[in-house]
Amino acid sequence: MADDVTAPDPDPGSGRGRHWREDLRLLRQRDLGLVLVSRFVSDLGTGMAPIALAFGVLALPGGDATSLGLVLLCAAVPRLLFFLVGGVLADRFDRARLMAAAEWMAAFAQLVAAALFVTGHASVPALCVLAAVNGVAVAFFSPALTGLVPQVASDGDLQSANALIRLSGHLATIFGTVVGGVLVATVGPGWALGVDAATFAVSAVLLSLVRSRSATSERGASMRRDLVEGWREFTARRWVWLIVVLFSLSNMGFTSALAVLGPVRALESYGGAPGWALVLASLSAGTVVGVVVALRVRPARPLLVAMFAQLFVVLPIVAIATPWPLAVAMACAFVAGVAIDVFEVLWATALQQNIPREALSRVASYDWLGSLALTPIALVVAGALAATIGLSGAIWVSAVLGAAGTLGFLDPQIRNLRAGRDGGTVEQPAA
Repeated sequence: MADDVTAPDPDPGSGRGRHWREDLRLLRQRDLGLVLVSRFVSDLGTGMAPIALAFGVLALPGGDATSLGLVLLCAAVPRLLFFLVGGVLADRFDRARLMAAAEWMAAFAQLVAAALFVTGHASVPALCVLAAVNGVAVAFFSPALTGLVPQVASDGDLQSANALIRLSGHLATIFGTVVGGVLVATVGPGWALGVDAATFAVSAVLLSLVRSRSATSERGASMRRDLVEGWREFTARRWVWLIVVLFSLSNMGFTSALAVLGPVRALESYGGAPGWALVLASLSAGTVVGVVVALRVRPARPLLVAMFAQLFVVLPIVAIATPWPLAVAMACAFVAGVAIDVFEVLWATALQQNIPREALSRVASYDWLGSLALTPIALVVAGALAATIGLSGAIWVSAVLGAAGTLGFLDPQIRNLRAGRDGGTVEQPAA
């Protein structure tokens, strides 16, 4: 619990990195440790899922990029529809228990999908239904996780806690991605999805042991009132909503390239599932390095550094658009992974330091909703766009959209946000 942690770093915006022992000390805290292990176990299986699902769908009779996009769309739409509900619930109830319930929901969906593939009964409609269940689970889980971190770590430890949680998940994803590629190539996608289901279940058990406090939002308030209050907090800070708008475009490009068009390119140029697994594993390896960078650096202007990192995120999309050789695509994915996690850690910490705790999950839900709002469109049009202008042309369009996040450099409030709690509660003057 947050009550068990030590005093916060007295100068979180000094720009000086912490000693490794200060970060490792966090691993000894019971509740944060449970969250870290749960993310490791869950992401171990989740690393296998994208490859298993992508190449499982492509192997079905008539399976193509459009079919894969449809299945992913069915996960994306319910996720968007329920993000705000998940944020309200997470601000009202025990966030760890809500996350555990979401993990059980995902475990059920993946177990059924695994059984369908193993028995030869998998179909696009059935996978669409199960993908929708998974989408709802993510919508409940993600806002709750953002709000849970300040409950198990002090203000001064937030950046390190966010980085360690991501590090735990990324190390698992690297291994899971490689194993997933091997499993798909040897025994089929069903077994990889079965492992994913088991890891969701283990994660749920671990999260049920976390001693987090219930959130402080009034439980008697209406859903509408809670949503309005969350919207006010979200829109009160230009640096929050502007970044979300820009990343709605950026995530649209990234999703179409890596979720739909990338596997198709891999079938043509990179040897199928094993080659694509190497690209995704390289991306995951880069995120590990990005976490290490985020652990060591305490920039006085965190979002300025975060925006600089975004300049490199588009590299793997450019690589597969050309296409460059597999080794070059892997290197580009690695650099992008570093950039992604530097941004994500600094962004999550900025939200947790500057948004009132009782509204944090609701603001996070607006963040998730806005950032991913255009991904269903990306999943729908990616295959059709490739059929119209060619695979390379469609990926280049994705690259242009993926670069939208860098436009945050133009806003002075984003550039000038200072590190530390209440660093950007209201409009800040341009410097």
